[in-house]
Amino acid sequence: MFGKVFREARKTTLSTAESVELALVVGRVARKILGSMATVDDKTQVTVQAGVDKSQPRVRKMFAQIAPRYDLLNHLLSLNIDRYWRWRTVRRVPPQGTTPVLDLCTGTGDLALAYYRAGDGKTPVVGADFCHEMLVIGQQKARRVAPVERLTLIEADSMQLPLADDAYQIVCVAFGLRNVADTDRGLQEMTRVCQPGGKVVVLEFSQPRWQPFASIYRWYFRHVLPRIGQWLARNQSDAYHYLPQSVGEFPSGEALAERMRACGLTSIAIQPFTLGVATLYVGTKPAQGG
Repeated sequence: MFGKVFREARKTTLSTAESVELALVVGRVARKILGSMATVDDKTQVTVQAGVDKSQPRVRKMFAQIAPRYDLLNHLLSLNIDRYWRWRTVRRVPPQGTTPVLDLCTGTGDLALAYYRAGDGKTPVVGADFCHEMLVIGQQKARRVAPVERLTLIEADSMQLPLADDAYQIVCVAFGLRNVADTDRGLQEMTRVCQPGGKVVVLEFSQPRWQPFASIYRWYFRHVLPRIGQWLARNQSDAYHYLPQSVGEFPSGEALAERMRACGLTSIAIQPFTLGVATLYVGTKPAQGG
């Protein structure tokens, strides 16, 4: 059952320093959890509630607080498979030529960096996010591999982008659309700035359906992950309790595909990753006159 998951995890690698840090963190977390599993507090028992607070001030503050450990926790809590999901996304929708790519809710820039590398530095990439603290870390990562004119990170609201119509060959978002206060408005903006014939790409968490994996994963996602995440990235916004709540509320599968179609996108392709833990959605903006 888990063989497929771990085979996928092995397809990506951490640096030596990252591996050492992860090993130390895992050891500390394991001891912490084993010592307190008998007394699960009320906050650990996360339930999916309607009306999760996704207001911009709350979400911006939450990501600002967890920014310093955001990348580490992403890799730790996903068993490093989040890197594989981004790799698969770029392989599925590769950049072509010199028309730029736009990555929304870019955070610390991982998907933007993946697209820059996939284009061999020839395709300009723009990453946009409304959390300044996340962008500071993203800028540090970007400057190590690319000049600013080829990989640019900007502070911008995904529901009101300060960008021209029909400007980008690919407009993508990874694990960020569910954090946008108005999902439909976010999709409309993605479609607006995408060039005719271009691709709108959404990579997002989803809910596995295959049993018994689905039950095991839900238990981990709702009870273990929030406990580990909150303990390692102590913050006042309960970021890692918000995570399963926001995923549970967010539309997935055909429900999200329908919302993409409502924004004018066509030929929606849906591709689950890792037994449905994440799903890739790809839509095409119709060519002018098409």
